[in-house]
Amino acid sequence: MTDLSLTVSRVINAPAERLFNAWLDPEMLMKFMLPGSGMSVPRASTDPVEGGRFDIIMQGGDQEIPHHGIYKKIDPHSQLVFTWQSPFSVDDSTVTLDFKPVEGGTELNLHHVKFASPEARDNHEGGWTSILGALDAAI
Repeated sequence: MTDLSLTVSRVINAPAERLFNAWLDPEMLMKFMLPGSGMSVPRASTDPVEGGRFDIIMQGGDQEIPHHGIYKKIDPHSQLVFTWQSPFSVDDSTVTLDFKPVEGGTELNLHHVKFASPEARDNHEGGWTSILGALDAAI
């Protein structure tokens, strides 16, 4: 089922530069990497260079859920590509973020490829939709 993918889009009233940089800033990641209600991010770190690693610890109740990845492409203010590893992901799961200036701000398109099952894809779609909403609120 690793050919499964999803795309989530949202127009956010902020310049592309500000949105792009938010994904590389640990303090901002802690504010918006919230895939569901009751979730928090107690720790995040980034090494925002191609080949650099990020770590995000999401917490729901007493459970810590580690997420990490490697930045594959950093095209400032235009595109960000990174691997996505968590207890719920499969090898080579990749997220691509495209930032496009539009009337009213920036259109952010998130494309995530490779899931273990349709259920995993659907759960991630809900999570990414919540995360983009939290980004919109935090920015």
